[in-house]
Amino acid sequence: MNPNRRDFFWPSYVDLMTALFLVMLVLFVLSYKRFQDKQASLEQAKARLEVQLKEKKKLDEIRAALARLEDPRYFVYNQRYKRYELNFPVEFQAQRYDLPAEAHQPLIQAGRFLLKQMEVLDRADNVQYLVVVEGRAAKNPTLPDTDPRNLDGAAVRQLSYNRAMEVIRLWESAGLRFPANLELVAAGSGFKGVGRYTGFREEAKNKRFIIQLQPKIGSLGK
Repeated sequence: MNPNRRDFFWPSYVDLMTALFLVMLVLFVLSYKRFQDKQASLEQAKARLEVQLKEKKKLDEIRAALARLEDPRYFVYNQRYKRYELNFPVEFQAQRYDLPAEAHQPLIQAGRFLLKQMEVLDRADNVQYLVVVEGRAAKNPTLPDTDPRNLDGAAVRQLSYNRAMEVIRLWESAGLRFPANLELVAAGSGFKGVGRYTGFREEAKNKRFIIQLQPKIGSLGK
């Protein structure tokens, strides 16, 4: 056998095996990297799913808690505007913000009912709730909207805000103290606001206030 030919063949075989080994090593590294990436992606997806399930569970608990507010004597759920509202009308006299005497006792009872329902909520979940007492005002339907007396100015906003504050003062005078997870806020929307009465015959009904209760969504992830 020609020794020169044998010397030529042996290094080529070694080079081939080395190249194959390197290819297999690269494939192994790439496969391992893809496996690691896939595992990390699955872990991230699992973590996101756990967070979503936790938030859904909390939302279900909140819905169940808020559903206890639906009592025809006090509060009803407004499906159109997705909110719980006071279920009996309280109308003010024109340009007045003092509560009608006949509304005092029903409002106190509604406040006590609301307080009782809020006290049974689990405070350990750190979910906060917002109770908005929103005062409103009615336009003069015999005048056009462009009339200065129907403009939504500072005086109208102040009047509607004072109407909301009267409700809060009434509750305070009755000794109602709401828990720390509930924020009670007075607001005056004047001639604005969602869900107003409209039309010549209905406009006068806007001399009122509404009470809304909503969870503060920003507190769900805490």
